[in-house]
Amino acid sequence: MTARGPAVEIRDLTATHQRHPAVHHVSARFEPGSLTAIVGPNGAGKTTLLRSIAGLHRIDSGRVAITGIPSGASPRLALLPQQSGMDRAFPILCLDVVMQGMWSKLGAFGAASAADRDRAQAALEAVGLGGFARRPVGAMSAGQFQRLLFARLLVQDADLILLDEPFNAVDARTAADLLAVVRRWHGEGRTVMAVLHDMDLVRDEFPHCLLLARECVASGPTAEVLSAANRLRARRMAEAWDETAPACAA
Repeated sequence: MTARGPAVEIRDLTATHQRHPAVHHVSARFEPGSLTAIVGPNGAGKTTLLRSIAGLHRIDSGRVAITGIPSGASPRLALLPQQSGMDRAFPILCLDVVMQGMWSKLGAFGAASAADRDRAQAALEAVGLGGFARRPVGAMSAGQFQRLLFARLLVQDADLILLDEPFNAVDARTAADLLAVVRRWHGEGRTVMAVLHDMDLVRDEFPHCLLLARECVASGPTAEVLSAANRLRARRMAEAWDETAPACAA
């Protein structure tokens, strides 16, 4: 397999919420075309780390380096946010949601061609939503909506894909179908990172893992990272968190 995805290197990264560290002096490297699970206790900073990589959360110190892309080009990056942070009441049709994934091509006022609409329709069919193009988003179940978000990712055709709890609150069939899409991306050599909670899934499907407890506990091959000693260390670090600690000066 030839990797088409970039390498991602996190160097001594600290990101805060109101000056209190969400992730603290984290360093890790993700190789081109790698498939990595980001795991850790609740409140460990997993979502903040993902958003920092995507450029959506301010980095207080350190940096994220995305390499292996043409000189002068921007990385082709796509982020799947958590469903819980999304408003599904807005009156919009499924096909239009998928078309949002073509924003970089169409812009705010660009007209979609017949080929663009065919591509969006093909993405709906690829995630099991054939026939949903004209259905309002508000009429969808949680599982159907997650399939829709994956369809939008498909048309983005990104080389770096960031997934925040992609299988949370969906039925087993939907999770299996969406996992097949993730396997497809990995097979195509894209770089994929996913925040996950299901340790069995991580062990079975994700070759690489980052165990986070605001700080990096371990990063590397999943079997090594998820050792009993590392998981115990992460739990103890979580138990020792002091939410009233002084603001971070780093």
